[in-house]
Amino acid sequence: MDLGINQKIALVFGAGSGLGQAMAISLAQEGARVVLAGRTKEKLENTAQQINSMGAQSLVLPWDLSKLSAIDSQFSVIEKTWGSVDILVNNTGGPPATLAEGQSIDLWLEKFQEMVLSVIKITDRALPGMKAKQWGRIITSTSSGAISPIPNLAISNTLRTSLHAWSKTLARGVAARGIASNILVPGGISAERI
Repeated sequence: MDLGINQKIALVFGAGSGLGQAMAISLAQEGARVVLAGRTKEKLENTAQQINSMGAQSLVLPWDLSKLSAIDSQFSVIEKTWGSVDILVNNTGGPPATLAEGQSIDLWLEKFQEMVLSVIKITDRALPGMKAKQWGRIITSTSSGAISPIPNLAISNTLRTSLHAWSKTLARGVAARGIASNILVPGGISAERI
C-alpha cells in the first residue's frame, strides 16, 4: 500500500520502544524519513539500526519533553538536517499510578507540563511548516483511559482526556490548510511498559 508519505519528514516521540518504536518503523517502511525522539539515546539508536537496515533514513534526537525551552533548538536540528516536519507523532510516557484524590499540586503541574503543554508547544512549532506546504499530519497517542477511566491512573486519565479536546479543536482549525489532527486511543499493548 502506498500511503503517499515517501520522503515526508516524520517526528516520532517515544521512538525508542513500545508503540512509538512500532510507529517509527512503520512510517520508515512507507518511505518517510523518521526523526526518532525520546529520552534514552541507546534505545533510539536501536530503533535507528532497525530502520537503517531496511534502507530507510532516520535521525536520532534525544529529547526530554519536560524541557519546554529546548523545543526551538530541537526543531532547528531537524530543519537544518532535512527541513520542516510533515508528520508529527505526539507520544508521551505516562505518569505514575495515582488515585484521584490526595496528589500534590506539584505532581499535577509536572505531568501537565510533560504530557500536555509539551505536546501543544511542539505542535505549535511544527504547524507553520505544515501550513506553508498545505499538508501535514498530527497524530496524538493517548490512552483508552481517556474514554473509560482506568482505576488508579487518575492523572493519566485526566491529562490524556484534555488532549482529546485539544486535538478535536485543533483539527477544526487546521483542516482547511490540508492538515489532519487525529487521536490514537490504544488499550493495553504487550510492550516493555506492560
